[in-house]
Amino acid sequence: MIRAATVNDVAEIRAMIRELAEYERAVEQARATEEQLREALFGELPAAFALIAEDDETGKAVGYALWFPRFSTWTGTRGMHLEDLYVRPHARGGGHGKALLASLAAICERHGYERFEWWVLAWNEPTIDFYKSLGVEFLDEWTVCRLSGEPLQDLAAHAPAVRNQSPAL
Repeated sequence: MIRAATVNDVAEIRAMIRELAEYERAVEQARATEEQLREALFGELPAAFALIAEDDETGKAVGYALWFPRFSTWTGTRGMHLEDLYVRPHARGGGHGKALLASLAAICERHGYERFEWWVLAWNEPTIDFYKSLGVEFLDEWTVCRLSGEPLQDLAAHAPAVRNQSPAL
């Protein structure tokens, strides 16, 4: 079963985020707290949304998908960015990953989102093969860029004042 996450799922989502980070060999980078996740997913202005995959027999959470809307200046429409897709090892092969992706695709269709995008680590061949089986298009001509930590702070120090700044800026 796939269902929308509730505030009662925050601890389980955080646990699965840590499991995913361990699988991706980056557990030290998974620093989000339950409080941060509760605010991001269920606060006054949610930054992201989540679905939970449950085992049909036990009702226990076996996976999750965490996503947020994005916007394309080229299409003039919103899209979806999938931040995390994770199914616990014991439940893999049971259709939960495909069900989560299908549920997200249905959200895209329902809301008129023209693009559904995410990243996958280049070394994660089982996942890449799974995505290929679904007909996913791999955008090899694009490179992901990230600015964080001290370089982000250094660049921000050179920012000019912004006039008529909205609360989001």
